[in-house]
Amino acid sequence: MVDTGPRLEDLRRRMAKDNLDYYVIPSEDAHGSGRVAVCDRRMEWISGSTAIVGQAIVSKTAAYFVTDSRYWVQAASQVDSNWHCIQAGHLNGPKGWIEWLIDRSTDARIGIDARMLSHSKATELNSQLSPKGSKLVHPPQNLIDLIWKDKPLRPKEPIFTHPMEFTGKSTPDKLADIRTWIRETPPSPSLYSKFAPTADKYRVATLITALDAIAYILNLRGQDIPFNPVFHSYLMITLDKAILFIDPAKLTDEVEDYLKAVGVDTREYNDLWSYLRKREWGEGKVIITPETPHAIALMLTRSRCAVMPSYVSSMKAIKNDAEIDGMRRAYLRDGASFVKFFAWLEDKFSKGYEISEYEAAFRLTEYRRTNKHFVGLAYENISASGPNAALPHYSLTKSIAATIDCNTPYLNDSGAHYEDGTCGTARTWIFGRPTTEQCEAYTRVLRGHIAIDSAIFPEGTSGHQFDILARKTPWQDRMDGGHDAESFLNVHDGPRSSSNVTLVPGHVITNEPGFCKCFLFGYMYYFRKQLLISSPDLPGKWGIRIKSALAVRRVKIKHEFNGDYWLGFERLTCVPIQTKMIKNGMLTKDEKQWVKDHNRQCLEKLEPYLRDDKRALRWLKREVQRGLGGWGWLSVAYPPILRPTFPLTH
Repeated sequence: MVDTGPRLEDLRRRMAKDNLDYYVIPSEDAHGSGRVAVCDRRMEWISGSTAIVGQAIVSKTAAYFVTDSRYWVQAASQVDSNWHCIQAGHLNGPKGWIEWLIDRSTDARIGIDARMLSHSKATELNSQLSPKGSKLVHPPQNLIDLIWKDKPLRPKEPIFTHPMEFTGKSTPDKLADIRTWIRETPPSPSLYSKFAPTADKYRVATLITALDAIAYILNLRGQDIPFNPVFHSYLMITLDKAILFIDPAKLTDEVEDYLKAVGVDTREYNDLWSYLRKREWGEGKVIITPETPHAIALMLTRSRCAVMPSYVSSMKAIKNDAEIDGMRRAYLRDGASFVKFFAWLEDKFSKGYEISEYEAAFRLTEYRRTNKHFVGLAYENISASGPNAALPHYSLTKSIAATIDCNTPYLNDSGAHYEDGTCGTARTWIFGRPTTEQCEAYTRVLRGHIAIDSAIFPEGTSGHQFDILARKTPWQDRMDGGHDAESFLNVHDGPRSSSNVTLVPGHVITNEPGFCKCFLFGYMYYFRKQLLISSPDLPGKWGIRIKSALAVRRVKIKHEFNGDYWLGFERLTCVPIQTKMIKNGMLTKDEKQWVKDHNRQCLEKLEPYLRDDKRALRWLKREVQRGLGGWGWLSVAYPPILRPTFPLTH
């Protein structure tokens, strides 16, 4: 644990020079990225917490770490005595850091780097601070950068092209679509004039600051942020020009030639600010998104920018045929790795070996490395047993990894980037004897998973309407959840931050209900909110999660009822569901058939990928042949060392 006392003292001396009552250090970078490069981990440096999401808020006399329920346990165990952990979203706590700060701010000067704050959050803060006599202050330099003496340098790894065979659409075509959108956006209305809008009212350009959006438009990928194949840059698109602001050290000769060929000019990364200050794009307004850094909105001023939802996010969300086909192939290869991994793990346990969570994660990664088009991991492996599996985001390290307990559910939630698609899968397995409580929890999670997977819904259905499908199970607490999935891009980043966004063919989402003993959680990346039910203050004992990727597609229903406008899901994930923990009597006939069909399809699709691994193929065939729950899990040659010698009942 880091002693943050000296760092806080240095920061407060800097705060005093600007007469600040508070200084806020967000977890985001200058592009609003959730996961950031090592050089941008300012919140981690000042607080000592490695939580991906959070805000460090330092006052003249105290320090506070605000984070949501996914990181409460982690943050409390990592920060030292100089910090107070604020549980955002707790029953008796604030909804978030903004609400917490507003409640405490009267006649206060609140410092924050305007680059690390989105325009929408800055607007919200200013509107609520003003009535209380408080204000946001933006020092010319980031105060953490001034005191972080050994701060890592910004990455300079070269970027590389992403081939058309995987993207399915060229950069010139994407730029043409964006320019058409710019032309079609109506000019800003004039409040006092009855005449036609003047030239300065028209939208003539858009500035892209989100790194995944830039990578998508340009069909380029990078290595600046761990687990996310993106690169630090800004992209300005006008009606006749595109300019990429980037560190020249990242550009190889091949990439420079490519950018020239697709009509994209390049300039230094920091040249963006002089470009905006000089209004080099000419007359007219620049379209920015609400997530654009506030510093850019301040530079443009209200008269020179228009704030609109991200058009690129909508483009990126709807996958074309090449992207969907690539994801299908990637999930098959990744599914074969999962099967090899579980077969290896079970074989080791049957021979009496003890395996740590870290060793298990390492082994699965090694199986993935051998796959065609493998690039890297999509996020940190969540390889968790017992209480660790009850943590929504378990940060695994070799030093803290526990030995896998065969008598509690083992959770593996992990994924990989392949050139043709990004995968993320979660499965829960038990290698010993499950308890009645574990079987009931697992079966309820599975029922929620099946309800979403099997859904047939009309066009126009939005995310929040799927809540009723989770309630289709006998469990009366919500378990639905998921996030937008990508084709070789950030696994959790997606445009549908609102539950009101309509699902259309080409969307790829994840279906991931889960249960933690002592508290329920629903991963709400899809809805971009966190559900926390029951008491989070109680320590967890074990956790269960099942996650699969689903592609939205058109389906035909019997008798074409009400016309041909029905949608459903195609399951891309191809990893079997363990049947040992299923409580047979809790499943309907259709749900039982779903499990059998799913596992049988896994065998049919994965067999060609497993011909060089007889152990894995034998293991998969055995899993497909198992009965559902009860004595079924003992019916097919289970390892003798783990086989109970007395009857089991559920």
